[in-house]
Amino acid sequence: MWPLIRFVPSHTHFKFVALAPFAAILSAIALIISGGFFYVNHGLNLGVDFTGGTVMEVQTKGPADLGALRGSVGGFGAHDATVQGFPNSLDTAMIRFKAPEGVAAATAVSTVKAGLSQKFPGIAFKSDSTVGAKVSGELLTSGFMSLGVALLLMLAYIWFRFQLQFGLGAVLAVFHDVVLTLGLLAALKIEFSVTSIAALLTVIGYSMNEKVITFDRLRENLRKYKTTPLRDVIDLSENERLSRTLITGASALLALSGCLFFGGQALFPLVFTMTFGIIIGTYSSVYVALPVILLWGVNRNDDDDAAPIKPQGARVSRA
Repeated sequence: MWPLIRFVPSHTHFKFVALAPFAAILSAIALIISGGFFYVNHGLNLGVDFTGGTVMEVQTKGPADLGALRGSVGGFGAHDATVQGFPNSLDTAMIRFKAPEGVAAATAVSTVKAGLSQKFPGIAFKSDSTVGAKVSGELLTSGFMSLGVALLLMLAYIWFRFQLQFGLGAVLAVFHDVVLTLGLLAALKIEFSVTSIAALLTVIGYSMNEKVITFDRLRENLRKYKTTPLRDVIDLSENERLSRTLITGASALLALSGCLFFGGQALFPLVFTMTFGIIIGTYSSVYVALPVILLWGVNRNDDDDAAPIKPQGARVSRA
């Protein structure tokens, strides 16, 4: 009865390619919806890192009254004041605000601290940091440039290691992953900060690693089964690596689940982005990257003799 992995079949014969048209429709709808959320919500919920302003962490004597804190900060002249609590620390809150026009950031911070100290006796200011508008704009530009450079470098790597159509399929799949991840962040209005850029780069790395493993198995089988239709080789390759994909993905999600539910407000945007990215990256390896190769076609080596695949999709030994 143990381990439970024994109940997972060692050989599967799923027809992945047969579902590709439905997956294409699903992906197209998801991309359109993501664009709709960008339009409706006016883009991402950019954090102070990208919009400029001050972040201040405070600790109150009792449970933090978020509404009273938010109203007080706005009453001291600060603009766009937001207050967020911490699920695992009820007496701690994170305050974000912008200084009024014509007022120095340091002066606004001092005014807010003085006002909160008077209205909430015993309040403690654990930390505060201020980012200028110019610096925040440069951070946003640099962050998205880093994503673009990462995609181009990965296209070059896959092209060099496999074939151009493999590289194009991988980049389109990763672009699909990034757009859907950003669309979900926009839909849920999760704060997008510098750590979110780091999370997206991690998602790109994980997703590209899945593509490389997918392509490597496909290339190996293409060399073995040269006369077999490409769609059958794709199905065979995906069935062969299915258990590895499920185990790797489940292990990564289990590692992230603890931080997702117990990591607090500060870690939630980072971990949530990575979690969704891993799920969508695994999906796109099969239903975005591989269909591009199927439509384009591949060049097969002529070094070895071909061996046909059995009608059931089972792997056979080479003649």
